[in-house]
Amino acid sequence: MSGFSVGWLRLRESADTRARNASIRQAVADHFAGRHEVSVIDLGCGTGSNLRATAEVLPLQQHWILVDHDATLLAEAYRALSAWAGASESEDGRLVLRKDDRRIAVSVLQCDLIRELDVALGRPADLVTAAALFDLVSASWIERLVERLAKQRLPLYAALTYNGAEHWIPADPRDARMLAAFCEHQKTDKGFGPSAGPDAGRVLERALAAARYEVRTGDSNWRLASGDSRLIGDIAKGIASAVLDTRAVPENEVAEWLDARCKSSTCVIGHTDLFAVPKD
Repeated sequence: MSGFSVGWLRLRESADTRARNASIRQAVADHFAGRHEVSVIDLGCGTGSNLRATAEVLPLQQHWILVDHDATLLAEAYRALSAWAGASESEDGRLVLRKDDRRIAVSVLQCDLIRELDVALGRPADLVTAAALFDLVSASWIERLVERLAKQRLPLYAALTYNGAEHWIPADPRDARMLAAFCEHQKTDKGFGPSAGPDAGRVLERALAAARYEVRTGDSNWRLASGDSRLIGDIAKGIASAVLDTRAVPENEVAEWLDARCKSSTCVIGHTDLFAVPKD
């Protein structure tokens, strides 16, 4: 998979946390209500933001296995989680966090999710999670994952899957052409084969439904305003770079659009959250 920098993941985390769908988070909380302990496998964990956003809705005793191919991100996850927690210590090769009234034991697993998906899902778990992952992987990889989840009867909480909806203020006549080209670029190979891109949420939902899962979805859109100007600028630059790769929009139009978008005061970037549990 194409790599992401620590700086980019830090920059987007606040927007990600604000965007999460409250109803889907509550569904996750309700599913594990009454339990004292839970084990979670977090795929494509990055710097641990999914744990930071989800831990408060899970039972008091938690064990997370953070899975990523990037050793730098896994090391940063340990650092960032230690800073986030009220207290932390090493215990039997794991990082143990104390956050509010929760004890969260964290292990890391460096592996290639393309070739080693079975390794990633090979430890006992009660929940599999992933954030901002599924639009980067292929439809066939999604089907492989769902097949494995169904075999183990594991719930899935998938947050912040890009869905191809964007709204910029003020409007620009080039917006539609830029978005169409960007969405096509999103379907190119990010390391897993042709990516599902903005169709990923629908692909995932259909695969889970076919595997006899009860599936709930909800919007988790980034709603960015003046306080998010740096993130807005970085998003616009990323879109412009991707569109230039496609050659679908003339370079001068891309440059003009980018100049206008870096001055935008507001934008909405569409994402979808999903929680799926096996039917009885």
